[in-house]
Amino acid sequence: MRGKPVPLGFVFRSRAKEEKTPAAAKAPVNFSKQPRDPQAPKGRPTPKRSEAQAQRRSVAQTPTNRKDAAKRQREERRAAMERQRQALAGGDERYLPARDKGPVRRFARDFVDSRFNIAEFFLPMAVVILVLSMVRVASLQNIALLLWLVVIILIVLDSILSAVRLRKRLAARFPDQNKRGAVAYALMRSLQMRRLRLPKPQVKRGERP
Repeated sequence: MRGKPVPLGFVFRSRAKEEKTPAAAKAPVNFSKQPRDPQAPKGRPTPKRSEAQAQRRSVAQTPTNRKDAAKRQREERRAAMERQRQALAGGDERYLPARDKGPVRRFARDFVDSRFNIAEFFLPMAVVILVLSMVRVASLQNIALLLWLVVIILIVLDSILSAVRLRKRLAARFPDQNKRGAVAYALMRSLQMRRLRLPKPQVKRGERP
């Protein structure tokens, strides 16, 4: 008995499925590929969870209007000033003002703080001389005038001597660094009383810097 003829379309479809099935079975499965974040731009990999959370926090903290931006700037400025105040009191160079930063300026401060400077006693002596000059006694007024001259001469001589010594020490200690303004910086510091100096002295008197 002759069987029914098989349609040609069915034969070709069966062969096509048999050829595709082994290829699909042999294809490696990539389990490491992560599903793309729908919010991530096309063509870029999906960010990690920690990176995405950090990005969302930064976006959430970004001020949305001018008032919030000004408030945030004031808070940042206040925090920076507080860090600078603590640095001036404790000597932390990370937050010092630009004029006080660097090993050259630190050495200049230590040089001044390690010795007695006549200029640092200028204010107390100036008060005494001013009181004497206000007394209506000719001899006391003459003494006050003479003291003014003596104090000024001593301060000038001591400042010149300190500048020469400091310049030599800086040249020997920091031959390849910029030392511009360091001597003037030290002389200005020497005019201040020790307890009022900022940054606070980090060396004792007589201690070699």
